[in-house]
Amino acid sequence: MTYRMKHYQKTADGYQAVSELTLRGVTKDITLVGNFNGVAKDPWGNLRAGFNAEGKMDRKDFGMVWSKTLDGGGVVVGDDVLIKLDIECIKAKP
Repeated sequence: MTYRMKHYQKTADGYQAVSELTLRGVTKDITLVGNFNGVAKDPWGNLRAGFNAEGKMDRKDFGMVWSKTLDGGGVVVGDDVLIKLDIECIKAKP
């Protein structure tokens, strides 16, 4: 699995990132909506930044087609996959 952000833009509610997601050799564009949560120094003097983002994808777009019908008529695995990221970055020291 690889993820590459192509571009992002500021929106009224935060940020929107258009990205390429590659799974099982298939590459598709996905859009994630997120927030920049700020920058702070930790107790060790490191500068940290926090972000979160989320979006969804259809697993069948990436060749993941297995499923099984339940006796009651539902399916074992749904098609939509929720992507939720909580990211913390530490600035590299020179």
